Amino acid sequence: MAKSVMVTYALWAAGGPLGLHHLYLGRDSHALLWMLTLGGFGFGWAREFIRIPAYVGEANQGAEKGKRGPPSLGPVRFAGQVCIGIYFGTVALIGLHSLRFFYLIVLPLCVGAGVHLVSSIGQQTSDLQKTLTTCLLISPIFYGSTFSPLPISLAASVTAAQHRKFKPSQTPETTQKLGPRLYRLGLAWLAFSAPLGYCIFHNTTATLYYLSDCVAALLDIFWFLPWLRNVLEYILLMPYRILCVFTGGGYYEEAWRKVLEILLREYTEKEKEALQVLSLEVEASVEEITHSYRGLAKKWHPDHNPSKDAEAMFMKIQEAYEVLLRHHRPQRFK
Repeated sequence: MAKSVMVTYALWAAGGPLGLHHLYLGRDSHALLWMLTLGGFGFGWAREFIRIPAYVGEANQGAEKGKRGPPSLGPVRFAGQVCIGIYFGTVALIGLHSLRFFYLIVLPLCVGAGVHLVSSIGQQTSDLQKTLTTCLLISPIFYGSTFSPLPISLAASVTAAQHRKFKPSQTPETTQKLGPRLYRLGLAWLAFSAPLGYCIFHNTTATLYYLSDCVAALLDIFWFLPWLRNVLEYILLMPYRILCVFTGGGYYEEAWRKVLEILLREYTEKEKEALQVLSLEVEASVEEITHSYRGLAKKWHPDHNPSKDAEAMFMKIQEAYEVLLRHHRPQRFK
């Protein structure tokens, strides 16, 4: 069935950051990328306003049979491969860094998956095996570095560009139905978001601060388009609205900010109490926190201190140390 430009534009306007128009056109790789990045962080979605007619033309025409030679390499695609590879690597650093062999296996595979996802957009694709092999070979060189996603992504992008090719032609017999496509996209989205979600719930305080900064920065980018800013804010706050519906609470403007402030204030008080227990200043470094903890733990350990309050004090010191290691950010209290 021929695809309509008007329908594509309508889906672009209604759910473009979620990739609805790409799903309609059968561009599943592009749809997944938009789901994971909210429309290329907004910039890719806005750029597509002038690209939609070309996308519709490709969908209606299909891949030309008998194409020879590699497809042309555009700078936008190459830059996208590098950026998304870094993005996938950064998400892995946040949510999966505690896994064994993270820098040798997990991180390079995540970066390679991001690079390959961009290289598979539209009628093009690349050699996944060679892209992942390059990532695995480059990763040990930058073992342990938080900046390792950048060189790994660059190397993987070069490899993907060298082995780019056209996708096989799609026929009505080989085209999958919507149900299986949505199932595959859902599994891919879940694989991406589940580790990040675990990290969010495991490190609630740090995540709240990080997300609040990210949300504010993201919304401020679109200050010149108030309507787009409102749309993004509506999407980001959808979980809170749903919670209000199920709990019977009322949603009102700026309520999410107040809830965030309450949560952050609660954890901030815990951190201040922990600093007092360990007799530290707010500017204390991790080394100072550890040094104070070891000294106090040795002093109040029940095996060395006969006081009846030793055990309770020792537990209090242990809890304060764990709180500061997880959540302490000195500039937060200035």
